[in-house]
Amino acid sequence: MTTLTTEAGTIQRMRETFVHTLDRAMNDDPRLALVLAATALGPFARTALTHPNRVVNVGIREQLMITTAAGLALTGLRPVVHAPALVERAFGQLKTDLTHQDAGAVLVSTGASHDTPEQGRTRMAPGDIALLDTLPGWTVHVPGHADEVPRLLAPALTGGDRVYLRLSTRGNAAARPVGQGLVVVRSGSRRAAGTVIAVGPMLDRVLAATRELDVTVAYLATVRPFDRTGLSRIVARAGHADVMIVEPYLRGTSAHEIAEALNGRRHRQLGLGTLRHTEIRGYGAPDDHDRAHGLDTAGLARHARDFFLD
Repeated sequence: MTTLTTEAGTIQRMRETFVHTLDRAMNDDPRLALVLAATALGPFARTALTHPNRVVNVGIREQLMITTAAGLALTGLRPVVHAPALVERAFGQLKTDLTHQDAGAVLVSTGASHDTPEQGRTRMAPGDIALLDTLPGWTVHVPGHADEVPRLLAPALTGGDRVYLRLSTRGNAAARPVGQGLVVVRSGSRRAAGTVIAVGPMLDRVLAATRELDVTVAYLATVRPFDRTGLSRIVARAGHADVMIVEPYLRGTSAHEIAEALNGRRHRQLGLGTLRHTEIRGYGAPDDHDRAHGLDTAGLARHARDFFLD
């Protein structure tokens, strides 16, 4: 399996791990079917040759992908749908064909919010989790390392519910425990200023940005359902109930979840992510977008100091 070198170290590519995991699963489970757009067919060429009756390429028609997946699910198959920017481009079908019919499927996207800006605005999809938040019954995973992908994907493949797996081209230097909600990575003292939640690939940057602050840092790879109980327990042990969350998608997406988790407890919260109501028209590189949204290490450190030391 190939690797990708980042400032944080060397990490395996999430998408290649997904392809490998699904290819093996399709050999063992005749219920699995794969629905692709033309642009995502290449990595699955071998799978398509091995299982020609269970790999469907609909062309560059994301809406048709979801409708096809719903039809397959209603016949008893377990469809896996893979394409970039999948949720934003086919939201109407997600609402009516899958959710309204209570049909199960596994959706896997790649490219995240601005991982591949050179491919244009249509591939930038920071609003995907916020959109799915308007629909009932979705489980949403945002892994931060390639080794986390099989651990999150395997239960989804054998299930029957609606699951969204959001892959990124970037990530953390090491895998963390997943499948159990919030995981404390760094504990603050009993006088800690508060708690920072790092979602998926944001963890290493958050750890670097907060290394001089007395805060608890918790990692989260499954963002829906949100681990409200886990957050309440972490905050109960901390010196203050203030919470900062760093998400690799639309800023404030999980604000309502934190509010529900800490209902009845006085607290402040700060949500960081891609900016709302800001249209960045220069494509640039991923690091350029991180800086523009305040998601680079320096930007996160500035926000954290202003929030916790105010």
